[in-house]
Amino acid sequence: MSEGVKNKGWLVTFAGTGINLALGILYTWSIFKGAIEKSVKAGGDGSFNWDAAKLNDPYSVCCLVFAFSMILAGKCQDKFGPRVTVFLGGILVGLGLLLVSQTSNYYSWVIGFGVLAGAGIGFGYSAATPPALKWFPPAKTGLIAGLVVAGFGLASVYIAPLSEYFLKTFGIHTSMMIFGISFLIVVCSLSTLMVNPPAGYVPSAAGSAAGKKSKTSAQNDCSPSEMMRTPAFWMMWCIYFIGAGTGLMVIGSMAGMAKKSMGEAAFVAVAIMAVGNAAGRIMAGIVSDKVGRNVTLAGVLLFQAVLMLAAIPTVNAQEASAIMVVLLATFIGFNYGANLSLFPSYAKDRWGLKSFGINYGILFTAWGVGGFVMSRMSQMLMATTGSYTSSFLIAGIMLCVGAVLTMTLQPKTAKVTAEGVIFQPQLGFTMADGGEKIKKEKSQDK
Repeated sequence: MSEGVKNKGWLVTFAGTGINLALGILYTWSIFKGAIEKSVKAGGDGSFNWDAAKLNDPYSVCCLVFAFSMILAGKCQDKFGPRVTVFLGGILVGLGLLLVSQTSNYYSWVIGFGVLAGAGIGFGYSAATPPALKWFPPAKTGLIAGLVVAGFGLASVYIAPLSEYFLKTFGIHTSMMIFGISFLIVVCSLSTLMVNPPAGYVPSAAGSAAGKKSKTSAQNDCSPSEMMRTPAFWMMWCIYFIGAGTGLMVIGSMAGMAKKSMGEAAFVAVAIMAVGNAAGRIMAGIVSDKVGRNVTLAGVLLFQAVLMLAAIPTVNAQEASAIMVVLLATFIGFNYGANLSLFPSYAKDRWGLKSFGINYGILFTAWGVGGFVMSRMSQMLMATTGSYTSSFLIAGIMLCVGAVLTMTLQPKTAKVTAEGVIFQPQLGFTMADGGEKIKKEKSQDK
């Protein structure tokens, strides 16, 4: 890979990370929810007159719309390129946040934060990873995917304290206006740097099997309909639903959980969770490149299950330890973040890059449905029981089921090309990831 091409690839990668650093405002919802809840309790003119069981609804709808918009955004990214798709995402996020900055109405927040901002996040997020992956060889798939999506997870590190400051200084409506204008400018500006490699480009370090344009690469590419006809897709959809849904359930309520032990400094737990979230995306990507996706993901899900059960006495304690809350936030964020680098890598490994945008968009609906169902369930159980115990127990059981399902995922089998060449994937890789190339010797046929 020439120095110029290499630098171009890294420029696209870090531009994608920057875009996700803006779009990650979604993970700061628990802080905004706290301000809304405070307004509901205070009452009076202009207050948020919402039902307690509906406080998570804009967030839940945002997760759902984010996920399903990824299908349309993926199609847009595959057809018109990442630049146009990200630009549209910046416009939609900006408009959504500006809408909620003008009102306290429940339905307006569901439309503004849930629908418009959710769709904008979907468009921006969907087009940040694919172009970056196309500039690098398969051996770096996990690393590059992890770096790009790490921006989304890391966003709360700066948005959480900024939100806390803005809320105290200007109130929630002006805060949303500031974020809306800022993110519109940032995302639309960075969209100009998002470009795909030129036609026919193949990373030179891709290896003998993937280092040249061949029929084997094409064999690895699947259309959305082909992908959805495979049992592996539906298995992965269910696992993604579990891993993402349980993580989003905690993220959407972290500030409230930390309030007992940390008071006004609860935003620190949100910010630290973001560090774990970002670290999980990068580390899981690197580890999965070495030991395989299945082993990495199963370990992540089991660790998350243990953390969910360990969280029950901590978040329900009258005088919870701030250190324990921070540690739980860090590791829950880490494990949740790992999903966001592993599943794009899974999608690229199994179904190729030709229709990556729409293929991953379809798989990503599991993230949105999981986030909507689990965060909504958690808020309803909290409003009914006053405790997170039931939510964490259900999440822990689901994560164990997810780990078992992960280990039943079968690797892609070897394929024989028209030229009589067999490609045998190595652990954690597919035919497009530099699997062994074994030629049939004539002597073996005798």
